[in-house]
Order: sequence, then C-alpha cells, then structure tokens
Amino acid sequence: MRIIVCLLFSLPALAPVASGQTSRPVLGIERVLIVSIDGLRPDLALRARMPTLRALLDRGAFTFWAFTTPSGVTLPSHTSMLTGVSVERHKVNWNDDRKPIEYPQAPTLMELARRQGLRTGLFAGKYKFRALARPGSIDALFLPEQSVCSDADVADRAIAAIREDCPHVLFVHLPDVDTVGHAKGWGSPAHVEAIEAADLALGRLLDALRDKRLLDSTLVIVSADHGGAGLTHGPNDPRSRHIPWIAAGPGIRAGFDLARLAPVHINTEDTFATACWILGISPPEGIDGKPVVQILEGVELIGPASAAASATRPAPEPATRPAAQR
Repeated sequence: MRIIVCLLFSLPALAPVASGQTSRPVLGIERVLIVSIDGLRPDLALRARMPTLRALLDRGAFTFWAFTTPSGVTLPSHTSMLTGVSVERHKVNWNDDRKPIEYPQAPTLMELARRQGLRTGLFAGKYKFRALARPGSIDALFLPEQSVCSDADVADRAIAAIREDCPHVLFVHLPDVDTVGHAKGWGSPAHVEAIEAADLALGRLLDALRDKRLLDSTLVIVSADHGGAGLTHGPNDPRSRHIPWIAAGPGIRAGFDLARLAPVHINTEDTFATACWILGISPPEGIDGKPVVQILEGVELIGPASAAASATRPAPEPATRPAAQR
C-alpha cells in the first residue's frame, strides 16, 4: 500500500495571488510529488534519524504545527488532503477496507490534473485508497491486493513509474509508521525504527527523480494524515491532530520555518490548494484549503501577499461518529 503523492509542476516567474488564477507562480517547477507518511507525529520525526527529511528542511519551508482533520484517521484525512475540503463536505467519513467503494463528493487533485492534460499517479499502501482512484483519473496506480503492504513495496512501484514516465502529479502513501504504531505504540523503539525506514523510502523516491534529472523541476511536499499516542489515534487529541508539513523545490524558501509567521496556520486541505496553485490548476469555488504562498522566495512576508493565503479557517467540529482507525 503506498501513500506517497508525487506532484510535479512547472514554476513560472513569481506572480501575485489572484482569485481564479490559472497560471503557474514559478516557471522552474514541472511536477509535484506529495509523500504522506501515515501516522508520522511531528515530534517523533524530529527524534528519529531522518537525514532525507532533514535535508528537505534545509532546502525548503516547513512547519511542525500543521493540523489534520478533526477525525484524525487515515482515509477521511487523506481525502481532505487531496480534495481541499472538510470531511463534512467530501463525505468520505469511513475508514474500512471492507466497505463498498464510495468516491468523494469533491474532485481530487488527480481528477483536476487529468482534466488539464497532466499525467497522474497514486501509489498507496492501503487498499482503502481505492476510494481516491475514481476511474479515468489515475494514469499510474498501485494498491495492495490485501489490506496493507509495506513502504518498500509502495516505493518500488512508485520508482518504477518515475523511471518509465514520471507523472506530473504523483501521490505516494507510506503505511508502515501507522502499522507499527498500532502494533507497538507511538514513540516505541520499533515505531522510531519504522520512521527511520520511511525516511529511507523517501530518499529512494528522491533519488529516482534525481536520476531522471527531474528533482530540480519538482515540488516535493511531505506530510502525514495524523499522529497518534499509545496504540491509537483519533479526534480531540493534539497528538493525533498535529502533522508535519514540508515543501521543497525550485523557488522555495530554504530553511524557512513557517511558524515564524504567526498568522499563518496550515491545515491538511492546504496541500491540495498549494499543489493546484503551483500547477496552475483552478480549484473549485469555496474550497476550505488555501495556497501557502509564503513558501515562495520573493513573496512579501508582511502585507497583502501574506494576508491573502493560509489564513486558514477555524478547525471544524470533531466528527460525531469517529471513523474506524488505521
């Protein structure tokens, strides 16, 4: 099961943010890669040995105070990450592999990219991600035949797609950190080892892009769907709600902690909005996510540009009927 999203997009010259914008803000970016490390709690990412992630911090803009959805579980949270709207709006409030497939009631990033003629890829380590693979929206797809597969399996399939004909929008989901958290506990020695192994998988993905001479034209976003504590995760627990959010690539501020900008609050829906903005895709009206324009060099950090984006909405009320975990 793979949970890595690889979004590739071209960066044009910096341009002001405007409602309904369809031009790309940076000319050097041709692709976007989104990698979601399932269950990666921010403090554990800092505690573990993650040289690949730390190198992205040096190259990019980041925060360890981003928020996932109030439900704090895998499929609803990832659906918000890839549609830019709340669980209440996309209606994927279930998290069970056995449930009959129901697609989101909002277009995914991959659907919008395909409409614009971009190639897309989804590689996920959990079978339930079939809900995000509406027919006709994915050019390169990998899902496990069983409920879950390993980070290594997901990375292998995504790397093969990169080498063959890399999609412009690539989402990769790495499941093992969550799997080990449920089995051994968040923060346990085994869990930290799984986090370090996920960093190796992330490094292999970036190496594949580098080998194809695509890394220097790719925006890489690394995040997660939720954290966790004990053997579980869910609503109303900050240890589940906080997630890392890292963006690196051409034109991105290097080594910039977005928490320096007090008004900027990043939610998982902002991943969708930022990817659309970078790729020049016009998102649906009224989405909950906002593009994080402050990641770009040359954007004013005080004034209209700063106020225009990532002034995210208040967190929605917790789900009244929590989805199954994992």
